[in-house]
Amino acid sequence: MIVNGSKTVRAYITPTSSNRAVVGLNPDSSASTPKTSEPPFLGVAFEMPFRPGPLVEAAPATPSPRADAPARPAAVAAVPTSSVRRLNGSAIDPPSLPSCTTRRTFPSGPPSGSVHVSARARPPGAGTLDFMATNRDDRPRCDADAHAAAAVSRAWDLAGFGNWLSGRADATRRAYVGDLTSFAQWMGRSDVSRPADVDRLHLRRYLASLGTRHLARATVARKAAALRCYFAWALREGVVPADPARTLRAPSGKGRLPRVLSSGEIGTLLDGTGTSAIEQRDRAVLELLYAAGLRVSELCGLDRRGVDLAGRTVTVLGKGGKERRVPIHDTAAAALGEWLRAGRAEMPGPHEAVFVNRRGARLGPRDVRRILDRLAAAPTHPHALRHTFATHLLDGGADLRVVQELLGHASLATTQIYTHVSKERLRAVYEGTHPRA
Repeated sequence: MIVNGSKTVRAYITPTSSNRAVVGLNPDSSASTPKTSEPPFLGVAFEMPFRPGPLVEAAPATPSPRADAPARPAAVAAVPTSSVRRLNGSAIDPPSLPSCTTRRTFPSGPPSGSVHVSARARPPGAGTLDFMATNRDDRPRCDADAHAAAAVSRAWDLAGFGNWLSGRADATRRAYVGDLTSFAQWMGRSDVSRPADVDRLHLRRYLASLGTRHLARATVARKAAALRCYFAWALREGVVPADPARTLRAPSGKGRLPRVLSSGEIGTLLDGTGTSAIEQRDRAVLELLYAAGLRVSELCGLDRRGVDLAGRTVTVLGKGGKERRVPIHDTAAAALGEWLRAGRAEMPGPHEAVFVNRRGARLGPRDVRRILDRLAAAPTHPHALRHTFATHLLDGGADLRVVQELLGHASLATTQIYTHVSKERLRAVYEGTHPRA
């Protein structure tokens, strides 16, 4: 390259057949003309401005270390290099990582209080990392989460609220306490640590945030009911000066109509026969669910003293500790009697329990769901038999008040949903059978 003061230097590079490039100021000069008879086949021209002054090769810039920067360990200060050249197509081994030690503290963990986990990081495919397996009770949890949970329990008195809910169903108590725990944690992120500092705007914002999470309408309504129940209790206990949730309502939305089984599906489900103890129990369970419209919890909690085969009735304990007596038909009474006389004696379990499982315990909701999954032709929830019971009664001309008493509903508005189901079925039958529909 030629430098001439501050002028712009024009360089011409012309390759030749001898793999040599000739550089010159003028492409017409002899210095830039190839010493061969072959014509050039490529010419590239570029311009580069220069300033006066000598050309000095600059040294590579190295940032000066800060005074407060920590010193780098000697083991990782230099990047290892290798002189071995890799051939094309050969596998590339992943780099080796230095060993590291992780210290974790488990508040509810082993008696030692802390566990050191050291493992050599290995590349994928070359081995596996050894991790410490923990069970549900020894799950790692940071101290901040433990302190936050304890602070929520103390400030919001969730233990006292749970004790006050002891008269309700276990599932309701667990759901309400869980809903209030989530709400208290949500308020804690807004720097509100006491229920006395909660106002109606906080509650409305919380319900709006639940809507953005695409929760079901029934779930949002339950959380709103839990908030109303808690603040009503807190007002009576003197925890809050006023009740901000007194007029709180869940966002309205279109509800789903319950699924109802057809007469053919009910016949296929209940017409099964069997002689084993399990088959007798399953048939009695399904007959009783449809004949009396029981909830699954009422069926699982049924005792022998609540069964009156001569009077064709069963006495169950419903929501809120309310007891009711429900009639059953002859087919259900026969299936229940056969199970109690023969099959029940072959299966161990509490003597007072009517239905038990293979493990010798009371039949649970999951056990009932497994029975339906095994015997139903289509996916069917146990509560669908209760819906079918009510809808078939209304289709047959039963009074709505009678159906309310049989189902054990405290409000007639809860039973009215089955009138909509019945009307929908009537409309479907009309449109499917009328020649001009």
